[in-house]
Amino acid sequence: MEVIMNWMKSLCPLSDETIRELEACVTPCRFPKRHLLVREGIYCKYAYFIEKGMTRSYWLVDGEEITTSFAGDGCIVFSMDELYYNEVSQEFVETLEEVEAYRILITDLRRLWETNLELSNWGRIIHQNEYRRLHQSHKERLTLPAKERYEAFKQQFPEVCKRVNLGFIASYLGITQSTLSRLRGTTV
Repeated sequence: MEVIMNWMKSLCPLSDETIRELEACVTPCRFPKRHLLVREGIYCKYAYFIEKGMTRSYWLVDGEEITTSFAGDGCIVFSMDELYYNEVSQEFVETLEEVEAYRILITDLRRLWETNLELSNWGRIIHQNEYRRLHQSHKERLTLPAKERYEAFKQQFPEVCKRVNLGFIASYLGITQSTLSRLRGTTV
């Protein structure tokens, strides 16, 4: 859990006791590329700490996959519907590469957030950062032309640009793949 712990500690201090408490609740696992960690309409019961690899979250709208976010090394992925509302997921989380992860039961994650102040603070920080990212992304989609949206995306997600299918990036940006290909040809 070295990558995960480094990422978590970069956000807030974690004591050795807290790390041991978290490690006692996780199970290492591996997933192949294109594996669905979370499925719409199904209660999956787990959150996943990504040690190595990349995932994307998406909605299925009228048969079309709409990418909503990406997560890479050190991140955590889960269904917000399950974690916060105890409901089945409204989205999918798919591995884009082979993924090494640690899974934790949603019930254990909730318990840790309720009983461990350090993990509760970490949870608050990741969510406030995600809210800020979503807010900025929403603003950019509403106000910026496609080229500027792509430039902002490259700044925010340089690793995604190197490792992810252009179609998924185009979907996230709300543009066609052919438009993204043209933009990539004109940007430096």
